[in-house]
Amino acid sequence: MAPLLVVGLALCLSGTWAVDKGNFKTCEQSAFCKRQRALKPGESPYRALLETMELTNTRLTLQLINDNNKVRLLLELYRLQGNITRVKINELKPLKPRYEVPDVLIREPTTEPLSVLSQDENGVVLSLGVESQRVIISARPFRLDIMEGSDVLMSLNSRGLLAFEHLRMQEEKVEDGMWEETFKSHTDSKPNGPSAVSLDFSLPGVEHVYGIPEHADTLRLKTTDNGDPYRLYNLDVFQYELYNPMALYGSVPVMVAHSAQRTTGIFWLNAAETWVDISSNTAGKTVFGKMLDYVQGSSETPQTDVRWISESGIIDVFIMLGPTPKDVFSQYASLTGTQSFPPLASLGYHQCRWNYNDQEDVKSVDAGFDEHDIPYDFIWLDIEHTDGKRYFTWDPHKFATPKEMLQGLMDKKRKMVAIVDPHIKVDSNYKIHNEIRTLGFYVKNKDGGDYEGWCWPGSASYPDFTRADMRAWWASMFAYDQYEGTMENLYTWNDMNEPSVFNGPEVTMHKDAMHGSWEHRDIHNLYGLYVQMATAEGLIQRSGGVERPFVLTRAFFAGSQRIGAVWTGDNAAEWDHLKISIPMCLSMGLVGISFCGADIGGFFKSPSTELLVRWYQAGAYQPFYRAHAHLDTPRREPWLFGPENTALIREAVRQRYTFLPYWYQLFYRAHVTGEPVMRPLWVEYPQDLATFAVEDEYLIGRDLLVHPVVEEGARGVTAYLPGKDEVWFDVHTFQKHNGAQNLYIPVTMSSIPVFQRGGSIIPRKLRVRRSSTCMEHDPYTLYVALNLQRTADGELYIDDGHTFNYEKKEFIYRKLTFANKVLSSVNHAPDAKFTTDSWIERIIVLGASKPSKVTLKTAGKCLI
Repeated sequence: MAPLLVVGLALCLSGTWAVDKGNFKTCEQSAFCKRQRALKPGESPYRALLETMELTNTRLTLQLINDNNKVRLLLELYRLQGNITRVKINELKPLKPRYEVPDVLIREPTTEPLSVLSQDENGVVLSLGVESQRVIISARPFRLDIMEGSDVLMSLNSRGLLAFEHLRMQEEKVEDGMWEETFKSHTDSKPNGPSAVSLDFSLPGVEHVYGIPEHADTLRLKTTDNGDPYRLYNLDVFQYELYNPMALYGSVPVMVAHSAQRTTGIFWLNAAETWVDISSNTAGKTVFGKMLDYVQGSSETPQTDVRWISESGIIDVFIMLGPTPKDVFSQYASLTGTQSFPPLASLGYHQCRWNYNDQEDVKSVDAGFDEHDIPYDFIWLDIEHTDGKRYFTWDPHKFATPKEMLQGLMDKKRKMVAIVDPHIKVDSNYKIHNEIRTLGFYVKNKDGGDYEGWCWPGSASYPDFTRADMRAWWASMFAYDQYEGTMENLYTWNDMNEPSVFNGPEVTMHKDAMHGSWEHRDIHNLYGLYVQMATAEGLIQRSGGVERPFVLTRAFFAGSQRIGAVWTGDNAAEWDHLKISIPMCLSMGLVGISFCGADIGGFFKSPSTELLVRWYQAGAYQPFYRAHAHLDTPRREPWLFGPENTALIREAVRQRYTFLPYWYQLFYRAHVTGEPVMRPLWVEYPQDLATFAVEDEYLIGRDLLVHPVVEEGARGVTAYLPGKDEVWFDVHTFQKHNGAQNLYIPVTMSSIPVFQRGGSIIPRKLRVRRSSTCMEHDPYTLYVALNLQRTADGELYIDDGHTFNYEKKEFIYRKLTFANKVLSSVNHAPDAKFTTDSWIERIIVLGASKPSKVTLKTAGKCLI
């Protein structure tokens, strides 16, 4: 939820629901960004002092000096396992330690040998251990090039924009904003002075870059020469503006660069406010202009230049060298972890609004789904379920017997999610507040007292989740004897964890607030990650380490993928918000966060019936499937829009449930490999230039292509079917279409254009029941779609759907293959063991003629 204008203890809604951009800084209003961006490309003042170079087997160190102020930096270079190069730059002798981000890397990365190939007074050439891969460090000015053969893969400081603001004593004459900065009514005291860091990267041969979520923008990142850079600073933005580089709720400082020849990635490990500038030598050129260059034999190589600017910390960058998209996903996962493996039920449908009024309301909504034969797995409770916005409590009148409510859901094999936000009401009669205050676990203000801000409860303080002991205490509060009224079918939603402070600068915490010895400016983008981390650990601990948690977060950072799910925040009931949900979730998937979705129907405003139906249809084919709505919107349960529309929504939700086996095994693969579940077409077709900017359709895994209807009054859509040697089958009509074509598809209100790739086998369950758990023992249907060679392959993964027992090899994992008119199933994990009551009931072969007979061979016996 987004903050409302708070006056006293009353909540007042503005007449217009739209972002007030004046509440949030531009680069020009952010002093460090303004200073750094004022530096223009040219010769760098930094040079490498080659005489200081030291090389061990796995680590090179080298001092850099700024010839303007004589401040020395220390550069460290590592070659990491998996084709990753790490570059760290810090002050050689800082006045005090500079912040280095903890808890994001899953382990200290494994290093590989480095060796010197050549050296002279101009620089040094290092071998990266991979044949033909090397690093060239130029001394004057300092520059670092990574090469493979004769190709430059990436250059650092080639435009001379390395800038490192060293810590210093305050001088008499200083530039505005260096030691104190004011924005609106707020003053940032900046006791440590200027501390920004910046570095430029050049990517020869690259025209397309992606990632650095979260922004409500196109999938392919735009150049920023004529506007603000992309901003990474977790903020509570009230109904965000589209196609804008403004910061939103989460930040993942990872960029993926792709060309037909190679995919690479940049992971900038810094949790402070960060801005990313992008420029390109082909930006602004029309298709005609590019064709003219080609005809005239222009030799200019396309190049994208990227500049990262952070307010504090150090430069710690991981350069992922691919060469394929899936290599980059694997490389990033090796650093920060893979997508958590969610409980199967969490991949079903979620019903939410701010707020369901009381237990009777919950019971009525639950019964409505049964009455209208619409499956669902989770019903959600927002902040009004608590006792006066005191989290870990229940309203004693509206939710007097929560266990009775939860048991009623459990009897139907359904579950609930309740919100637990990280702002704690300042109230001496509130146990949670008293314990945190007594333990000294609150974030401190610059004067050493407990930091207080304004949020939903009124005056609130904020736990210091950067402390491991605070996170352990928070986790313990989810125990059944602490969080009274809870049961094993209650899960958690962390909202407002940017953190949101209604009366703070930019609706967040003051940067000079203190987390131990570190300022909030150093750790800001980590806060939401830590909240979700502690919450998930609490759900795991309450089950004795047996059950997988489900925790939804709004704020996130690199590494959030290994904890739970993310949604795109407070969107609006508008067609453009439906459209933007696709590139927003695709961008998250590219940087590891697969479990993404948008509020079905839009959080703000009221959708037209057509928009609502189309959103249910689109959402059915996105990873996280939840309807949600603002307190002041009319109720919009699926059966409130007339029988015809109820039937359309029912069909969309039921389609989601038939594909749950496929979704589930894709999340298992994401958990094992780091591959995104929802992915752009170019991931599977990396040399097809026509796919590079496509953002109105996408792939689910390798084998399902989805082109949602996102235009009002649409009578047809044009889908691009990739792959010149591919065929695609409409999953509804089974009609076959050739790849490498733009296909016009007439649509009605019941249409959801979805295609299965020829050459694939997809498992489904066709007996849809009231919840996914009710379908646990139901049979499977295999959809075998033949390619031009009349072959196909796929997988079938089965486990118990909710525990960590899969880590003990308690699962079934079969490799399915169709060739020479024979469908075979081979054990893909011979050392794994699991028993299921499910069976394969039906096999549907697409692209084959009707057989004269079918033979089943099992245990050496043939059945005809």
